[in-house]
Amino acid sequence: MKSPFLLSVSLVVFSSGILVVESSAGSAPARYVDSLIPALAPTKLVTYKKIDDRELKLHLFLPLGWKASDRRPAFVAIHGGGWTGGDASRMYPFAAHFATRGMVSISVEYRLLEPGNGVTVFDCVQDGRSAVRYVRAHSAELGIDPARIVVNGGSAGAHVAVATAMFPQFDDPREARAVSAEPNALVLFYPVIDTSVEGYGNAKIGDRWKELSPVHNVRPGLPPTLVFHGTGDTTTPFKGAKRFQDEMRQAGNHCELEVNEGGAHGYLLLERAVYEEALAKTEAFLKRHRMFPKS
Repeated sequence: MKSPFLLSVSLVVFSSGILVVESSAGSAPARYVDSLIPALAPTKLVTYKKIDDRELKLHLFLPLGWKASDRRPAFVAIHGGGWTGGDASRMYPFAAHFATRGMVSISVEYRLLEPGNGVTVFDCVQDGRSAVRYVRAHSAELGIDPARIVVNGGSAGAHVAVATAMFPQFDDPREARAVSAEPNALVLFYPVIDTSVEGYGNAKIGDRWKELSPVHNVRPGLPPTLVFHGTGDTTTPFKGAKRFQDEMRQAGNHCELEVNEGGAHGYLLLERAVYEEALAKTEAFLKRHRMFPKS
């Protein structure tokens, strides 16, 4: 079966149901997941928000056999980059994978931190919430079950992802709040979870850091959450992830922590085996919480 997301490449190999691209041209990327990106393209782009003259887009990966009348679970992925870099293509491998599993998968564009131009981390959070609200509001035309929206992210993208569940006070005031921006499940890869001086992002956010620190704002009623984190992470220290799990459980929320001993920041992107294991564990989590297509 040919994936609808693959561009022209020299060789395509199937491994555990995952489309893997290999090429003899040029040097191999340092990270395994990066090697998958050039061969992937979304099914289509949809504008979810306009800011001045910029259109922010959702990069949709639609599964084979998709129809607008479907009610499929959605997998919404948000890229990392310290809120200052990266783009939606970083999450193409994850979006494409879950589309092959029958989900409507989406990689999100959002504004990046630009202090000189007035864009803050609060704006990143606002855009993430706008994206999820758009997906739910347009679920009928996107073929999505509005009660099965999974939000995923890596690093600062994982911060924006968890913010979709935690920070309604930073919604875009132009949007109708009758449609919830909160996901039904979260999958977080090595997240920015503590924005104090002991975590990441304190200087980038400034004096209001605590308002955007997930570990300092846990409350009851948050969605089931799966966190992947390495004990060797010095960018977003592991102790923040462990404290987040503890706070979530104390608040009565479901939170699983997949620990990679010695893993540095971004560890699951480096090697194929670790990446595929993370995908398998994510699938198992989504199945347990009925966020996966029926087999």
